[in-house]
Amino acid sequence: MPSDAPRIAPGGRREIGLLNTVIVRGAGAVIGREAPRVFTTLARHRGLFRRWLVFAGALMPGGRLPRDETELAILRVARNTGCDYEWDHHERIGRRAGLTAEEIERVRAEERPGDGWTGRRALVLRAADALHADGAIGDELWAELATAFDERELIELCMLVGHYEMLAMTLNSLRVQVDPPPRGDTGGVRGRLRVLAGRSGGR
Repeated sequence: MPSDAPRIAPGGRREIGLLNTVIVRGAGAVIGREAPRVFTTLARHRGLFRRWLVFAGALMPGGRLPRDETELAILRVARNTGCDYEWDHHERIGRRAGLTAEEIERVRAEERPGDGWTGRRALVLRAADALHADGAIGDELWAELATAFDERELIELCMLVGHYEMLAMTLNSLRVQVDPPPRGDTGGVRGRLRVLAGRSGGR
């Protein structure tokens, strides 16, 4: 039976450097957890990690898509790729962004998005599934998307799904383990995170 031990262990200050240590500890303080293992692992590639953070942040939380749609897409990617790490983080963030527990469970359980999904949310799920299965969105679905999303949103949706597919492949391959549960309430810092998670990005 294959081991679930990390293939590359999370790094400490010696491995990731002082600047990256400050970044990952700050991220942990915001979410009320230890420094996230996705960060302490990827930060072992020091310069690439910081460049990736800028790009990732432009998609989430800094993107144009409403936060509930962003989280819906990310959760569907986590489900499609079997990435427990992504699911663990974005199940919590998705709730803060306005998704209900029932909706989140349906994202995980449904082989295909069912009739209960309507409007833009249904299209987001269908786009995530098409990109995962085929590597592209077909003409029929694209025509539907183009009636509901503007050009920048369409570009962002494709890049969002592609980015989180890439990240899921990396996390799964490195066997990054799910982080420990959050610590107790950290007051205002976590409150600021709730505001970030709930807002619509860069519109």
